[in-house]
Amino acid sequence: MRALVLAPMLLWAGAAAAQDHSHHHAPEAPPTAAQEADPHAAHRAQAATASAYRPPALTDADRAAAFPFLHVAHDHGDPLMWMVQADRFERTQDDALAWEGKAWIGHDRGRLWLRSEGERAHGKTESSLEALWGKPLDAWWDVLAGVRHDDGDGPARDWLAVGVQGLAPYKFEVQATAYLGSGGRSMLQAEVEYELLLTNRLILQPRIEAVLNGRDDDARGIGAGLSETSAGLRLRYEVRREFAPYVGYEWSNRHGRTAEHARNAGEAARDRGWVAGLRFWF
Repeated sequence: MRALVLAPMLLWAGAAAAQDHSHHHAPEAPPTAAQEADPHAAHRAQAATASAYRPPALTDADRAAAFPFLHVAHDHGDPLMWMVQADRFERTQDDALAWEGKAWIGHDRGRLWLRSEGERAHGKTESSLEALWGKPLDAWWDVLAGVRHDDGDGPARDWLAVGVQGLAPYKFEVQATAYLGSGGRSMLQAEVEYELLLTNRLILQPRIEAVLNGRDDDARGIGAGLSETSAGLRLRYEVRREFAPYVGYEWSNRHGRTAEHARNAGEAARDRGWVAGLRFWF
């Protein structure tokens, strides 16, 4: 009985092993006489076919699409630019109007700067106006030279000015100018500002300033040496980048003979108080 079952299975296995898979492959064509003589002839024929391709010749329509006609000339030069900016335009706690601003016009290679600073209080105005030509030293610093006119309490004074302004490391804005006046008078004024972004629109701006004079100027109530220092802290909100109201606090001190002149005139040598104003530019 077992032999009857195993016999058909052995016959089926032998037939499967004897199957021919030659029908799965196409029969290879016999080599031609040229291929037998040169085995690489077929590869050279394919390369010759590929190198025979030539792109179509450019037409006027292709050139017009790639290089459209320009109605204005390309200008990669140094265009004329200008700007007016009021860094401080404010009312102080003792009801004085104070300002500090600048304007410039020119090119990257050189600009005309106008700078003004002053205060009007109790019917008296003290102000300064500078006209300077600025030349860039590098991407961050300018050197300036020009003239300055001081007006206000006492006789007016005129100065020759030379200085620098720019952005120091850690983004401190620095401005330092030396002045030379008639009669051997000299003066050095330096100012440093910093902008701390609390948010994208809320900015805290500390500022310090110092003024030194080379000799006494009794007619204007100024003593030699360190005559005046001031510091301020202002918090502004930029409604737009060009328009920002602010509030702040300002300290100012007169020193040495300058403080004595102020006390003799019935003025305080130290002044401090709240300020509120507007910073704008266009």
